[in-house]
Amino acid sequence: MSNSSLTIEQVLSRGVAKVLPDRKTLATLLAGKKIRVYLGIDPTGALLTLGHSVVLRKLQQFADLGHEVILLIGNGTVRIGDPTGRDSTRPVLTDEVIEANFKEWQKQASKVLDFSKIVIKHNGDWLDKLTYADMVKLMAQTTVQQLIERDMFQDRLQKGLPIFGHEIMYPLLQGYDSVAMDVDLEIGGTDQTFNMMMGRQLQKTFNTHDKWVLTTPIINGTDGRKMSKSFNNFVALTDAPNEMYGKLMSTNDNMILPYFTLLTDVSEAEIAEIEAQIKSGANPMPFKKQLAVTITQMYHSAAEAEAAQAFFEKTVQNKEVPEQVAEIIVTTAEPTVLDILKLCLPTESTSNLRRLIEQGGVELTETNERLTDPYQILELSQKPIIRAGKRAFFKLSR
Repeated sequence: MSNSSLTIEQVLSRGVAKVLPDRKTLATLLAGKKIRVYLGIDPTGALLTLGHSVVLRKLQQFADLGHEVILLIGNGTVRIGDPTGRDSTRPVLTDEVIEANFKEWQKQASKVLDFSKIVIKHNGDWLDKLTYADMVKLMAQTTVQQLIERDMFQDRLQKGLPIFGHEIMYPLLQGYDSVAMDVDLEIGGTDQTFNMMMGRQLQKTFNTHDKWVLTTPIINGTDGRKMSKSFNNFVALTDAPNEMYGKLMSTNDNMILPYFTLLTDVSEAEIAEIEAQIKSGANPMPFKKQLAVTITQMYHSAAEAEAAQAFFEKTVQNKEVPEQVAEIIVTTAEPTVLDILKLCLPTESTSNLRRLIEQGGVELTETNERLTDPYQILELSQKPIIRAGKRAFFKLSR
């Protein structure tokens, strides 16, 4: 997904929330030399979404410009767990889980990152070697008041929830990564600003070297809230073409322009034209379809994106049953709607399936009957086809 035609100005403006201390001095630095830039990740989980792709795309842009790019695996900091955005302590992960998470993470990230241009490092290589004297010196660079002024800690204090000593060490340890690698720039989401600015402070203290911070926006999910697995409003990089296209078509209209800007390489001139047409009253549907096919093509292929669009138009817009439908063999004597959905969607939780049923998301396609009672018994003699959600169809048989 490299884009070698990008300019320094575009890299520092499009898809960027802030450049600290300022954009102008960083642009001057980039024009004069190749810099060392890094993005740190704590592999606490394996699933990557389009939300993650915003910062990954930005990292790749610096690689495409020829700079020294480091992807830092936080196998040292992950033992603490980043408290950002959390009101409870993260569970401690084993080295085996960390490594397994990263292998799956790297497989997915390769859809965005060209790892032949990126150096992978692990901060455990230096954090594990810090002595007692090193830790005391590190802790002397800030105050407890500074460390607990973060929003999530203030929230915990107000709620009477505990803040453990190792958690307030996290920003210092992440900040020390900048010192150990002697970097010029750190990239991260806006939720990482506090940690990254700590690295800027430590870089000046230990290496008498300036460090810039570039933050990328936190993108909203398909329903307009922050993209999150807990909200089930995310688009995963590994989603199948039909699923990815369908999820993108379900986004709020006001996400069309931000998604084009942050998630695609569609030119700013074309995005401005789309914005002008929408503001003048044009139907947003064609632009949403353009967005969905553009992103689906980025992670799959042009042919798969076109097929996904055709599938969406047939099954969602025209409410037709697709030609190929997965067949589910039901062996229960008197299966309930919930029993059947557990067979159709085995990775979904029972509570999610029950909610889908009760909210009218399950339908008999032949009669258009909504099955809203999870415990209704279904008659299967006619091999009925059911629709679960907007895009999943199943033929039921004995």
